[in-house]
Amino acid sequence: MKIDVLTLFPRMFEGPLTESILGKAVEKELLEVNVTNFRDYSTNKHQQVDDYPYGGGAGMLLKVQPIDDALIDIQAKNPGVKQRVILLDPAGKQFDQPMAEEFSQEEHLVFICGHYEGYDERIRNLVTDEVSLGDYVLTGGELGAMVMIDAIVRLLPEVLGNEESAIGDSHSTGLLEHPQYTRPADYNGQEVPFVLTNGNHKLIEAWQLKESLRRTYLRRPDMLEKIELTKEMQKMLTEIESEEVKCKE
Repeated sequence: MKIDVLTLFPRMFEGPLTESILGKAVEKELLEVNVTNFRDYSTNKHQQVDDYPYGGGAGMLLKVQPIDDALIDIQAKNPGVKQRVILLDPAGKQFDQPMAEEFSQEEHLVFICGHYEGYDERIRNLVTDEVSLGDYVLTGGELGAMVMIDAIVRLLPEVLGNEESAIGDSHSTGLLEHPQYTRPADYNGQEVPFVLTNGNHKLIEAWQLKESLRRTYLRRPDMLEKIELTKEMQKMLTEIESEEVKCKE
């Protein structure tokens, strides 16, 4: 996969893109990332990329010309390759795991990181997607782009050491992940559930599914409304509801 990032602060990406999983993906040539300061494309003698909004209002808006020219240059360097151009914007569609999975299938992603008060509206005509991390406002799109890139790249084949890791992640299955444990089996009287140590894989899988349901029921019940429960899962959920009522008594 190839990723281009348009930003006014390219140094912000130096650490995240060279360390851990992302850094290894680049080393393995599974990922190519180019970070461009779109100020370099300004035709203004002072390299100005923002200006006051027509009609008045607080703050400055990013101008369309530098971003448009930067995108034209990216397209020229990648002839015949379709780009998915993503605008980081609070008004965009909220980023989630299905969106990460969708973007991970693309050959080339381009992220536009905004700053200042907002964008010239005509910039929206240059993009394919407008995306927000959530219902809050950051000082710029850089941190949002980093989060999205991390979530997307880890889904690429061979990026994670264990391919099953991404499949079983919270949100990938529609449920939160079940509790997990490692050695020691007893830490200050807190013991690992016996079912995980007895070697019966069928019982272990059933326990993991039920505890995933329990965690989702207790912490994110809204997620249960978005998935189709099997008869086994419905039975488990009924048991969980009864067990949790008893715990509160």
